[in-house]
Amino acid sequence: MQFQKWILGSRSPRRRELLMQLVPESAIEVVPPLNPEEAGFEGLHDLASIKERLAEICLDKNEDVFAQSSNGDLRQVLLLTSDTIVVVERQPGHFVVLGQPPTGSGWEQAVRDWFENDFAGKTHRVITGLCIRSSTGIQTEFCETLVTFHERSHVLKHLDWYLSTGESRGKAGGYAVQGAGSIFVKRIEGSLTNVVGLPLENLLPLVR
Repeated sequence: MQFQKWILGSRSPRRRELLMQLVPESAIEVVPPLNPEEAGFEGLHDLASIKERLAEICLDKNEDVFAQSSNGDLRQVLLLTSDTIVVVERQPGHFVVLGQPPTGSGWEQAVRDWFENDFAGKTHRVITGLCIRSSTGIQTEFCETLVTFHERSHVLKHLDWYLSTGESRGKAGGYAVQGAGSIFVKRIEGSLTNVVGLPLENLLPLVR
């Protein structure tokens, strides 16, 4: 392993679990960003601008976590931050980023709208931005996966039940592919772990 210690700048237990598939648990230190606020994607409707904003979010998280480091010594240390978004194409060339459902009582209707209008019988993108900092510098990269849902009749048949599980809450796009949300997925093109929240394919070269 190239790095003796990995600092994971994330509040997500799923990302930690995924990273543990590549790196021993003893080598991972979780240091969540102190600032919970993130820039949004409002007004951004082309992929280039969306990815640029995604890179900014990942870098901001990385700077936040790096500032918490006691001495800034990154010898044999890798600092990793990331962010995963769900992107739908509502009109040709017009993209919209779906965040997490609202925290209040309107979350079910928001998820229902996404499933009926954006997901059912269609393909959407899941994009993760990664910001990797080590003693050699900082690099940002992306992983993009195409997710296709089953036809509309299948989605509508199971949607009420899925909403009743509450799994949608706190999930980008309102579903968890590693959970019950998998029943809606017809095809995945690209990295599965990217859809869960951390593309292991991108990180594998760093541990070999």
